[in-house]
Amino acid sequence: MKRHLIYLFLLLPIILLSQSNNLLRVEPPFWWTGMSNPNLQVLIYGNEISLSAIEINHPGVELKKIHKVENPNYVFLDLTIGEDVQPGSFDILFKVGNKLMAPYKYELKERKTGSAERKGFDNSDAIYLLMPDRFSNGDPSNDNMPGMIEKADRNNPDGRHGGDISGIINHLDYIKDVGFTTIWCNPLLENNYPEYSYHGYAITDFYNIDRRFGTNNDYVQLVEKAHDRDLKVIMDMVFNHCCINNWFILDPPQEDWFHQFPEFTKSNFRASTISDPHASKYDRTKMLTGWFDTHMADLNQTNPFLSNYLIQNSIWWIEYTGIDGIRVDTQPYSYKEFITDWSKAVFDEYPNFNVVGEAWLQKEAITAYFQKDAVNHDSYNSNIPSVTDFPTYYAITNAFNEKDAWTEGLARLYYVLAQDFLYPNPENNLIFCDNHDLNRYFTSLKEDMNKWKMGITYLMTTRGIPMVYYGTEILMTGKEEDGHGYIRQDFPGGWAEDPVSAFTVNGRNSDQKEAFNYLQILLKWRQSKEVLHNGKLTHFVPENETYVYFRHNESDCIMVAFNNSRNEMKALKMDRYAECVKNYNYAINVITGENVNYLDAITIPPKSVVVLELKK
Repeated sequence: MKRHLIYLFLLLPIILLSQSNNLLRVEPPFWWTGMSNPNLQVLIYGNEISLSAIEINHPGVELKKIHKVENPNYVFLDLTIGEDVQPGSFDILFKVGNKLMAPYKYELKERKTGSAERKGFDNSDAIYLLMPDRFSNGDPSNDNMPGMIEKADRNNPDGRHGGDISGIINHLDYIKDVGFTTIWCNPLLENNYPEYSYHGYAITDFYNIDRRFGTNNDYVQLVEKAHDRDLKVIMDMVFNHCCINNWFILDPPQEDWFHQFPEFTKSNFRASTISDPHASKYDRTKMLTGWFDTHMADLNQTNPFLSNYLIQNSIWWIEYTGIDGIRVDTQPYSYKEFITDWSKAVFDEYPNFNVVGEAWLQKEAITAYFQKDAVNHDSYNSNIPSVTDFPTYYAITNAFNEKDAWTEGLARLYYVLAQDFLYPNPENNLIFCDNHDLNRYFTSLKEDMNKWKMGITYLMTTRGIPMVYYGTEILMTGKEEDGHGYIRQDFPGGWAEDPVSAFTVNGRNSDQKEAFNYLQILLKWRQSKEVLHNGKLTHFVPENETYVYFRHNESDCIMVAFNNSRNEMKALKMDRYAECVKNYNYAINVITGENVNYLDAITIPPKSVVVLELKK
């Protein structure tokens, strides 16, 4: 789709270069001293800025190269920041002919002590995923902002509802109280489009928070206030695509900045073609270059300037905000070589950081391909430590709805774990029952509380990093087929006019209280259980509609037992599990707190799960 678009402000009267140097964008807007990588590429955007001669005369800052590209409104400056350069500002000088124009002061900030050593999220954490526009409206004054095209309309399920950063900050204590340790917010960057812009995945400005959510400083405050409560923060980043209203799509630096076609061409969404050794070039190319939607331009990360731009943007947000991790949207849809370069650059600066890549794939082997250090047929290594475990999601969704058979019912859970040899680090997989693109979990289970408890228990006791979608704790419902707005409904009580608030005990009905309390018990118990974070998992082949596994290390052992029968109590033959229970004399029921004094007589009610902490 050929798009020869000119950004609106380029059609407006331009202030003379001699008065202001005519710069419309300088990105990154600032940088830091003391970074591991001394090299920085600065994008400068202004009306015919490439006609200027550019100089930098500052001790320790070397202007190595000036890149002029097809579009005269851009130049890219390759800089090297010396080790001894002090924080402060230096001038970027612009000359037209022999005349020196107004300089641009570029700031180098002092890097915070310990920034490089920050520790990312890991399998000791439990993540709470929330959609900012639908969680809580803490500041109604920013619902509609000058220059922001789409206005708030809470009656439109696909419109903006007014949730914001202030609303998240207001409920950090709630998130902490449930028992979560980490927050993942869907993207907060500017999405300035006439409709369906609330979700955050069609970015129009990579360096600014959408003003309807708040400001960059508000986001920094969110991270700081979360850290004050020992909560980590994961930032959602998008590299595959951006909105057609993005300023650098409206006036791109180069023709190949994004993928263009004679007519609109959508991706085939077959991420399997990336790992498939037999994939056709046609299918793989369509997967990588096709657009997500008519309003989402597909970015070309093979362009070295765009690649640098995206890499530096990520490092800028990490350093500026203090976040603890990144979730990479649609990981397989970006060129895989770029993903490797991106992740290497991030971990060179922050070796203890963590990143999870969204790999929405149905099969274990194809999912494992995208995790760091996977043994792949083409030797590809993404350097991404964590992947979204969709095979586990499908298993949790189906296991408790089905009658048990050789591969159905509880066997689904067994077979997913039986293929963990494919993953270099299955303990680092992100596991979940639902998310912002899927049916609500309670809906998937036909609103059956017993099944819900079974799924939640599996999520909290199996290997991996558990993630819970906001509202799951209060049994929110919704079907994806009805529209995404119905699986992203407002959290009750997040708006001042809401009749009840599920943020409070009194605002929850009896079923919601039961679900909330159940999840809270598991989450808070899990926090201190090293055996659940890094212990070995031993499971036994499902039989007689039961499935049993143990999490154990040298000092602790947890037993988890499922009964998938709809109406039959099951008594476990404990001699089968002797290798795991032989050294223990009794147990504590994690949910009830009751002692189980006889390990040779464990029974499980129909459609339920028992979690026992074994004791000597």
